[in-house]
Amino acid sequence: MFEKYYAKLEPRDQRPPRLSEIKISAADYAQFRGRRRSKSRTGMDRGVGLTADQKLELVQKEVEDMKDDLRHMRANAERDLQHHEAIIEEAEIRWSEVSRAVHEFEKDILKAISKKKGSILATQKVMKYIEDMNRRRDNMKEKLRLKNVSLKVQRKKMLLQLRQKEEVSEALHDVDFQQLKIENAQFLETIEARNQELTQLKLSSGNTLQVLNAYKSKLHKAMEIYLNLDKEILLRKELLEKIEKETLQVEEDRAKAEAVNKRLRKQLAEFRAPQVMTYVREKILNADLEKSIRMWERRVEIAEMSLKGHRKAWNRMKITNEQLQADYLAGK
Repeated sequence: MFEKYYAKLEPRDQRPPRLSEIKISAADYAQFRGRRRSKSRTGMDRGVGLTADQKLELVQKEVEDMKDDLRHMRANAERDLQHHEAIIEEAEIRWSEVSRAVHEFEKDILKAISKKKGSILATQKVMKYIEDMNRRRDNMKEKLRLKNVSLKVQRKKMLLQLRQKEEVSEALHDVDFQQLKIENAQFLETIEARNQELTQLKLSSGNTLQVLNAYKSKLHKAMEIYLNLDKEILLRKELLEKIEKETLQVEEDRAKAEAVNKRLRKQLAEFRAPQVMTYVREKILNADLEKSIRMWERRVEIAEMSLKGHRKAWNRMKITNEQLQADYLAGK
């Protein structure tokens, strides 16, 4: 560490070579080492070492140099990463443009050629497509040329600003450099803290997006269920109206049948021993009427049972719809 520190302080052409840079044989090295040990034993009392403050200053300097090297390496790595990300992004954009061009060529040209092989129209379309592509490339070339000119102007301005900053920085003292180093370290710590906060915010944003997508899927499912139930409610309403109409018609028919039955029963009560043939005819007619009455009564009972079943289904469906609406409002 001391040798490294000394090498930084002294120019390379004036400092003596290191032991690791001197190439000697094993025997010479052993002899040199023996002489060095004997000299060190005789001059041990005269040797002067570094003090604790000097060692501390040397170690602090080495730590600062290592931190500077790490910062430079981190900056270079981030710059390389940004460069590679830019290359990847440019490649993706180029790939999307090529895919779009291939799709347009297949859509506009290949389909026409496959339908009309050897036709003049297909050849004209191919030539027109090539001319359009060349025109687009010329326009893109002109845009890139103008952009390149503007970037060159910006580069000259930035180089001029950098030269001015270098001229100004030459006039600064060591104290200013130390102050700038301290401020740079503080700014780097602040940037690292902000990067950590940004990472945490990205993680929380990802979690929030996942929760939002889950709720969106639930809402989509609830809306589908709601639409299906709404359609089913409309169908059930139509069916209920139809059943009510049929029920009213059956009740009217039943009232008519009851009126006829009452009239017949009244006539039967007022009956006075008719003739045999008249009795037989009336008996047959009465039997037919009673059969018709029983049939209509059976129909009325069936209609009433069907109405009760539909009313129960309607009530169940209404309760289910209310529960779904309550779940939807609670989830929202």
